[in-house]
Amino acid sequence: MERGGIPARGLEIADRVEAFVRETVAPYEKDPRRTSHGPSEELSLALKDLARAAGVMTPHILENGAHLTHRETAAVLIRSGLSPLGPLACHVAAPDEGNMYLLGKVGSPELKQRFLEPMIEGRMRSAFFMTEPAEEGGAGSDPSLMQTTCRMDGNHWVINGRKTYITGADGAGLGIIMAKSEDGACMFLVDLPDPAVRIERVMDTLDSSMPGGHAVITIDNLRVPATQMLGQSGEGFRYAQVRLSPARLTHCMRWLGACIRANEIATDYANKRMAFGKPLVDHEGVGFMLADNLIDLKQAELMIYWCADVLDTGVLGTAESSMAKVAVSEALMRVADRCVQVMGGQGVTADTIVEQVFREVRAFRIYDGPTEVHKWSLAKKIKRDWKKAQEA
Repeated sequence: MERGGIPARGLEIADRVEAFVRETVAPYEKDPRRTSHGPSEELSLALKDLARAAGVMTPHILENGAHLTHRETAAVLIRSGLSPLGPLACHVAAPDEGNMYLLGKVGSPELKQRFLEPMIEGRMRSAFFMTEPAEEGGAGSDPSLMQTTCRMDGNHWVINGRKTYITGADGAGLGIIMAKSEDGACMFLVDLPDPAVRIERVMDTLDSSMPGGHAVITIDNLRVPATQMLGQSGEGFRYAQVRLSPARLTHCMRWLGACIRANEIATDYANKRMAFGKPLVDHEGVGFMLADNLIDLKQAELMIYWCADVLDTGVLGTAESSMAKVAVSEALMRVADRCVQVMGGQGVTADTIVEQVFREVRAFRIYDGPTEVHKWSLAKKIKRDWKKAQEA
């Protein structure tokens, strides 16, 4: 039976994912195999084995290879995010989820068989090589600054450059590498590890939920068969756009789930903890923070489903996903901050996931475009739309 515009199919999958994350995954949140650079490979594989046994491995992709709608995917991925380990266990975490979506949309049958199928089965992780070191003037929020180059040599492309903040590169079996030819941006699928793709270091960062952490990479004369380019030379940015909006939105979905759980923990604490003769929740300063959390969580949920509906019409949804990314990331930052504040000293410890969720959501305000870049992009659209209206 449909509920909230979500078909029974999507709701059934979402319910199974939630039960799995709450009952099976959450107990692993104190597992010592969680490191500052993300869950270890051993923990990652163990969680995926549990997901496979529970029938919730890559739950947003059906057995016939078709995807759930974006609205259904929202229902599923929000539930997966109820633990920071949930998206990893269910294999719907970034960057794998976005990379699977991209390959499913534009990959050739041969590339899908070679790379996509093992990813869907949870046998392979991937990394997306886009961002470059700022000190070298490379691509970041402005992808047109790309310094990594590629040139044809016989039936291969040769790639050279440096990349940074590459999530999950350490341990990945597939790299999707962006480079620049004489025609423009290009996108390649690369088998990893490869001696020509060298991890200089894995950076120490605020967040710690993604396996492999975030690496600085040197690419030195990497040879890639021409058959492993997505599309044609110069079409890389067009393919990146296919991935862009859905990947922004799935970030919002997962971190909404995490903040829902953090708010549950803070609410439980505020109702049990006594201070000055009554539970914390009865003190207006605390109760009002939890009320504000409910408002922000609901607004974030509505923005996510609104943008999902836009994407389900088949449009790119670039502006809509920018609005959702800004609204949701800023709202969830407020929620996570209030959860820490409500719990006081307990909120800054690792005794619960509240402290981790606060760190992760702070980083999320930068992932897939900082708030300010999205606002700048929206302001440019406002000006373009105004000019068109004047000419009409």
